[in-house]
Amino acid sequence: MKHLLITFVFLLGLSSVGLAQRYAYVDTQYILDNVPEYQAAQEELNRLSEEWQNEVEMQFKLVAQKRKEFQDEAILLPAEIKAQREKEILDMENKAMELQKQRFGVGGDLFVKREQLIKPIQDRIFDAIQQIASERNFAFVFDKANQSNLLYADPKYDISDQVIKEMGIKVDNN
Repeated sequence: MKHLLITFVFLLGLSSVGLAQRYAYVDTQYILDNVPEYQAAQEELNRLSEEWQNEVEMQFKLVAQKRKEFQDEAILLPAEIKAQREKEILDMENKAMELQKQRFGVGGDLFVKREQLIKPIQDRIFDAIQQIASERNFAFVFDKANQSNLLYADPKYDISDQVIKEMGIKVDNN
């Protein structure tokens, strides 16, 4: 009987601890959409991406052009000149692939620029979330944006607008 009473008190204590935990969620995409610097950063990234994509495509077009010219003339060329041209084309192709990797690869120019422009904004959002969570004693703050596992969220627990306000941004909720 004594064990049953201790177990009951223990379970009652656990349930009250579970009820004491507070939860909230944010929609980081909604927050980002309301941060003017994010819009400017995205536009800059899009501009650079397009510029760099055109640069890479131009290199590959030059390779294709050289390859076509070589194929048209290959029958008339001596073996050593054929080998030299093939090597030149292969070198051009390798340079084009290296440029593509430099611009768009892991740790490439686009990645670095994205880190440079977007990370400070994400850090501000995180700091604001952390501040609100600390002030309001939230045990967990979930993100419902971008394929999250949050299946249902009651809007009364959405602190996205509070995060935006904490960041000092005015929102026009039309």
